[in-house]
Amino acid sequence: MVVRKADPQDELAARLRLLQEVSGRGVRALARDAGLSSSSLSRYLGGQTVPPWPAVIALCRLVKRDPRPLRPLWERASNPLPAPPKTSRQGQPPPRNDLPRDVPDFTGREAQLAAVLAAVDSSRVVAVDGMAGVGKTCLAVHAAHRLAADYPDAQLYVDLHGFTEGREPLDPDPALRMLLAALDVPSEKVPQEGVEQLAACWRSELARRRAVVVLDNAADADQVRPLLPGAGPSVALITSRNRMLGLDEVPPVSLGVLTPQESAELLARASGDPSGPDGRLARDPESAAEVLRLCGHLPLALRLAAARLRHRPGWTVGILVERMAEGANEFDTAFAMSVRQLDWAQRRLFRLLGLLLGSSFDEYVAAALADVPLRSARAMLEDLLDAHLVQQPTAGRYRLHDLVHQHARRAAAEQDSPAEREQALGRVLDYYVHAAAAADAAMPFLGPSRAASAGRPPADLPQFTDKSAAFAWFVTEYPNLMAAFEAAVAAGADAHVCELPRFMRAFFARRCGTTHLNVLFERSLVAAQRLGDPLQLAEAHSDLGFARYNAGRMAEAGAAYEAAAPLVSQAGDALSAAELTMRRAYLRWDEGHVEEPLDLFRLAGKLYEDAGCPMGTAHATACEAWGMLQLGHREEAARLARKALAIPHTDPTWPPTLTARITLGVAIAREEPEEAAEHLHQALALAREDGHKHNEAWCLNCLGVALRQMGRYEEALASHREAFALLDELFEEHWKIHFLNGYGETCRLAGLPEEALRLHRQALELAPKLGYRYAEALAHEGIAAVLDETDPPAAADHRAAGQTILQELKPG
Repeated sequence: MVVRKADPQDELAARLRLLQEVSGRGVRALARDAGLSSSSLSRYLGGQTVPPWPAVIALCRLVKRDPRPLRPLWERASNPLPAPPKTSRQGQPPPRNDLPRDVPDFTGREAQLAAVLAAVDSSRVVAVDGMAGVGKTCLAVHAAHRLAADYPDAQLYVDLHGFTEGREPLDPDPALRMLLAALDVPSEKVPQEGVEQLAACWRSELARRRAVVVLDNAADADQVRPLLPGAGPSVALITSRNRMLGLDEVPPVSLGVLTPQESAELLARASGDPSGPDGRLARDPESAAEVLRLCGHLPLALRLAAARLRHRPGWTVGILVERMAEGANEFDTAFAMSVRQLDWAQRRLFRLLGLLLGSSFDEYVAAALADVPLRSARAMLEDLLDAHLVQQPTAGRYRLHDLVHQHARRAAAEQDSPAEREQALGRVLDYYVHAAAAADAAMPFLGPSRAASAGRPPADLPQFTDKSAAFAWFVTEYPNLMAAFEAAVAAGADAHVCELPRFMRAFFARRCGTTHLNVLFERSLVAAQRLGDPLQLAEAHSDLGFARYNAGRMAEAGAAYEAAAPLVSQAGDALSAAELTMRRAYLRWDEGHVEEPLDLFRLAGKLYEDAGCPMGTAHATACEAWGMLQLGHREEAARLARKALAIPHTDPTWPPTLTARITLGVAIAREEPEEAAEHLHQALALAREDGHKHNEAWCLNCLGVALRQMGRYEEALASHREAFALLDELFEEHWKIHFLNGYGETCRLAGLPEEALRLHRQALELAPKLGYRYAEALAHEGIAAVLDETDPPAAADHRAAGQTILQELKPG
C-alpha cells in the first residue's frame, strides 16, 4: 500500500502531544506553566493552528528537551509549500472562479451577511443553515463574491448533494478530487486512496493560496469535515439544511424566512414591478400579501413567482394567486405555475431533466434525453433559464436547483409512463457511450478506435478538434460519465457497462487512479459474462488484466490474460489479439522473463501488420528495442528504435515515438553522445509538454543512465534525483522498481557506495513483493558490485543469488 507523507502540521501536533505526555500535565496545567492560554494550546495540540516558535521552545523547556530538532518540522508546518514563483499573467489562465452568478436583487439579510463575514474573519469557516429554499446558497454565494477580492487565488464552489432527491450525498473522496482538480493540482500529486490522504493534500494546496470555497448543500458534519481548510489564509462557507452540530469550532449562521417587508421588497424587485401606486403589487395589496403567504416568505419560491409576473405583463396579481393556489404547497405552487406557462415540448423537457443524475449537463445530453434536434434543445433550455427553472453556472453548462429537480422528477413520475422514462434514460446512456467513443477517437493511442455499438447513436455529438478538446470534455463530464455507468449497471444495460470504460482508457491512463479503473473493469467483466459475446468477454478480461498490471497485481493480471486468450482466438479479431499479445509481453518482461516477451513483441508487431495497423507495429517494434537495450544489445536496440521512428505520426508524444527516442538515446550514448542527448532531451521536453509525469520521470531516469555512460556523473546524479523527486509525488510505488537499480549503478560509479547499496537493497525488498524477478536479479548483482572490495564473501553470495534467479527465468 502507498503511504502518503504526513501533513507537517499534523506531525508537529503529534510531537507536541508527546511532550504533553512526558510532562504528565493536563492541558490547563501545561498551558499555565508554559505561559500560554489553554484555548491556544488546545489548538496547537489538535493541529488546528501552528504555534509560534517561542511557544514550542517554552513547551520543550518545561520537559527539559532540546527544541532545535523540531525547528525544520515547525518551518514546514508554518510554510507547507513554497510560494509559487511570480510570473507574468500574460498567457496564463486566470484563477479558477466557479462561483455561481451573484443575484443583482439580493434583498435583506444585512445582519446575517454581517455575521457570515465576521465569522469568516475570526474563524475562516462559517456554516449557514436553514430550511429548503430559504436562501442559504444565495447568501453564501453573495458573501463569497464580496470576499473574492481578498481571496484572489481561487473562488471555488461544489454542490455536495446532501439533499438532492434521487442522489446519494457526494462522498468526501470524489468531492476532494473535484476540488483538487479545480485547483489544477496534477493527478500525480493526488493520492489514489484514502480520504485522510486526500484531505491532507487539499489542506496543503490551500495553505499556500488565498482562496474562498463554498461547500453547498452539505448533508452533515462528517461529509464536510475533510473538505475544510487547515493552516493558511483560505476560507470556507458551508450551507446545509441541518445544523453542523459536529463542527464545534465552526460558528453557525442560521437563516429563517424573510420578513414580510423583505419578502415584499424581493417580490417587487425580482418581478420588475414599478415602485409607487401604479405598480401591480401596489394596486392589489391583498393579492400581493397572498402571494407572499403562498410562497412562505421563502426566497426561492418568491423568485419563481416573480419571474412569472415579470414575463406576463398582462397578468394581474390576482391571476398569479389563482395559478399558485392550484398547487399543493409553497414550492410546488411556484414550480408548477412556472411550468404551466411553457409549451408542451418545454414542459416535457423540463420533466425529463429530472431524470438526469449528474450535477450539471449541456445541450447535447438534453437533446438526446428529449430526442429532439440540438437547436431545439438549446432554445428550450434558454426558455427554462429565463423561467428560473434551469440555472447556468458557466457558459454552456446547465443545472437544476435541488428543489426544482425534485419537482421535475415527481412530475415525470406522475405524467410520463414508465416506458417513456426508461426510453429517455436509455437515450442518455446511448449518448454518453457514443460521446465518449467520439472523444476517445480524438485521443488515438495505437490506431483507430473501435466504434461504439451499444444502443442507438444520437443525432448530435460534440465535435472534438484535437486531443486537448477531447480531454477537457472528459474532465468536465467525468461525474456524469460515472453516474451514467452506475445507471447502466442498475438498469442492466450490459452493453453500455462493457463499452463505456473502454472508451475512457486513454483518459484514465492520464488522470485517474488504478484503483478506480480496476473496479470499473471488474463490473464490465460481469456484464460481458452475461452478454456472452466472445469478443466483448475477451476484451473485458484483457482490460481487467491490464488494469491489474498497472496496479502492480501481477498474478491477477496473468490470470486475466489467460482467460482472455482462448476467447480472443474464438472471436478471431486481429486487433484484440495484437493488443493482448502486447499486454502479455509487458507482464512477462516485468516478471523477469527474457526470450518470451521479446518473442511476444515480435508476434504483436506481425499481428498489427496483418491487421493493417502500422502504428501498432511501430509500438511493438519500439518495445522490442527497449527490451534489447535492457539485455545489453545496444546496436540492435538502436536499429529497431530508428525503425520505429521512421513510421510517421502526427502526435510527437505518441507512445512508440517516446519509447523509441528514449531507447535510441541510451543505446548510442557512448558512441554518439551529442545525438543521444538530443534524443533524450527531446523526449523529456515532449513528456513535459504532454503533462505525463510518469513519462517525465522515465525520461529523466534514462537521461541519468545515458549521462553515466558518457562519464558525466554529477549531471547523471542530478537527473536521477529529479526523476525520484517526481516519483515521490506519485502514489503508485511499484513504478520505482524500474529505476532503482539504474540509479544505484550511477551512484556506485560516481563514488557513492553507501547510497548505491541503499538503492539496490530497496530494489531487492520491493521486487519480490511485486513479482519483478529480473529486477530482483539485477539488485543482487548491484549489491555484489558494491561489496566486491569491502565484503567479498557477501558479494559472492549476492552474485550467486542473482545468477540463480536468471537461470530460473531461462526458458525450458
